[in-house]
Amino acid sequence: MTTGDLLKAIGDSDIAGAKNLFNEMVQKGDNPWEIHMSLFPVVQWVLNPPFINPHLPKMYCVYRELMPYLEKDEIPSLINLEVNEYVKRPKLEKMPKEHPVLSPVSFNEVETAIRKQDRERTAAWMAAFLTQKGGTEFARRLLLLGSGYLDQSLGHSISCTVFILREMLERPDQDPWPALAVLADYFCKGRFHTTPALREINPFPIDEAIKHHMHRATSGLGIVSLHHTITLYAMERVRHFFNEKEYGHLINSWIAFMGDKGVKQAILNDTKVEPMTRYAQFYELFSAMEIKPLMARAEKMIISSQGRQNLGRFLIKGLCDKYNRNYNPHYLTGLGSALWIVNHYWNQGSLAINALFQYVSFYFDSMKSEN
Repeated sequence: MTTGDLLKAIGDSDIAGAKNLFNEMVQKGDNPWEIHMSLFPVVQWVLNPPFINPHLPKMYCVYRELMPYLEKDEIPSLINLEVNEYVKRPKLEKMPKEHPVLSPVSFNEVETAIRKQDRERTAAWMAAFLTQKGGTEFARRLLLLGSGYLDQSLGHSISCTVFILREMLERPDQDPWPALAVLADYFCKGRFHTTPALREINPFPIDEAIKHHMHRATSGLGIVSLHHTITLYAMERVRHFFNEKEYGHLINSWIAFMGDKGVKQAILNDTKVEPMTRYAQFYELFSAMEIKPLMARAEKMIISSQGRQNLGRFLIKGLCDKYNRNYNPHYLTGLGSALWIVNHYWNQGSLAINALFQYVSFYFDSMKSEN
């Protein structure tokens, strides 16, 4: 059994074969995280119908942010979940590489190919622009293009694109073609073909705008509100690609995406509780889907570095232990965004707990609807 065998089983949607191969590889001592890393070439082609958004390639990159919370013997459960979600879903028909474009390419040619709905030519122009201008410039231009379609895409024209690009740029050992092909397919399907004019920067600094509107993003329940938080999470992960004016434009686009949504703080009734130090304590509440008692205890954990580490670990383990072999990819991407806010804004407790409450409510509501 080899990594190539596992990639073929996933690509062929051979559920039993992929399950057996993964288990055998772990049992013989293969590193589960290295197995995850080897999945790059096949993950990009995984679809999530009826949605056009590349949720699964996006999820693949978010695993990088979840893995450090886990202990070594806990990683196999997370990668097992991942492999199962990839193998059971349909795959995009692979796009053959064209001969490299050697003449100078402008980003306008990428936009023109998208406008013509020519995904093969779009991917070829993307590949040429990437080679000629470099990864950072390619990512910057593609994300500015995607910023014009947040309302139309529920934020995915930024959030999915960010994480596919980040993984591609982090992996110079891998052929970028699968990532470029899925991005070309997605932008053509979404008809994202015109880079918008830059929105004016707010009259106050960008970080103040983020701080103010993040309370709005983490307010509200359901999939739309969750995407308000995920979209900012994605933007902040690539902030270094942009100058101040461009990043101000992205933030203003995000603010406009939220419309007139107001601020609503999660109310926790039981405040005289102790933080959870053992996973069994956590899982008793998590498995019963009792959100307010769970969040009241989580609130006590986020004030310390160890508490935040434990909370992240407990949430990931809880997802794995409740796994029913049928997960919405937002269970993982939403968790990544919630934990990112907890770790960056832990000293603003109301904001951190709002993000956690929003995510866990979404997860519990979704799981209950499946029962």
